[in-house]
Amino acid sequence: MPTIADIQAPIAAEMKLFEQKFRDSMKSDVMLLDQIMTYIVRRKGKQLRPMFVFLTAGVCGTINESTYRGAALIELLHTASLVHDDVVDDSNYRRGFFSVNALWKNKIAVLVGDYLLARGLSLSLENGDYDLLSIGNKAVRDLSEGELLQIEKARRLDISETIYYDIIRQKTASLISACCAMGARSANAPAQMIETARLFGEKVGIAFQIKDDLFDYGTAEVGKPLGIDIKEKKMTLPLIYALNKAPSGEKRRVINTIKNHSEEPKRVGEVIEFVKSSGGIEYATRAMEDYVRQAQALLHTLPESTYRTSLEGLVDYTIAREK
Repeated sequence: MPTIADIQAPIAAEMKLFEQKFRDSMKSDVMLLDQIMTYIVRRKGKQLRPMFVFLTAGVCGTINESTYRGAALIELLHTASLVHDDVVDDSNYRRGFFSVNALWKNKIAVLVGDYLLARGLSLSLENGDYDLLSIGNKAVRDLSEGELLQIEKARRLDISETIYYDIIRQKTASLISACCAMGARSANAPAQMIETARLFGEKVGIAFQIKDDLFDYGTAEVGKPLGIDIKEKKMTLPLIYALNKAPSGEKRRVINTIKNHSEEPKRVGEVIEFVKSSGGIEYATRAMEDYVRQAQALLHTLPESTYRTSLEGLVDYTIAREK
């Protein structure tokens, strides 16, 4: 399995320069805002999304100044969505650190999320990156619609596989597909190549989300808390499959448990065991592997290069991750 350093090798210099450019783009004259921006930048994760932007640009053409701006736009939009998510979910932690709302309260966190969105817009508008802005705008719209669709369905728990895929295509895959489309567009790739890159990112994003679903059932030694999706009444692929296979009486019993007893660890444990014994884990794993195969097939239609090899490694890394 390639390490992050291996995957980053063809774009190591670009990523280093990007970090500096991104830090500069987060600066503000308002002392409180600058303090929060510094806190956010210092606690950034592995920066997988900018890596998708740079590697796709390298595969489809030449990395240039608009690639840096595209990667920054994605990071600003993604960070804004995380800050707002933590407010919505009343979450006090993000990647093991205190969230913005935990340290500065909800009102400030919402305004910070708004500022990040506005910063992304102004970065694109100031440089005439209208095509990149259009891609980013669609991603944010899809993300919002996906979240609201999930909330609507969580109330009734009447979700089919088709609706599940609609939700994760919008909620998770939209951002990774935007990264790849943005990378290709910044490299001035032809329209068909941009669409192939976008579709590749979408398949990776769907596989990424199914992997996240599997963590809910203890399929990794570390990761998010066991059963958190069940507690939040989120319908994941392993659970949907198990419910569809179950006799109507058992299906009603499990849905009742999720609706009315999802705060009880013992009852959540029963739902996890129900899913495991129904073959839900194996079914979701096969679906995830199928999306990875589709993504790799699309990638192999693009020109061969060290960038493409690294993109393959990045796909493997995101799916093999343990958290």
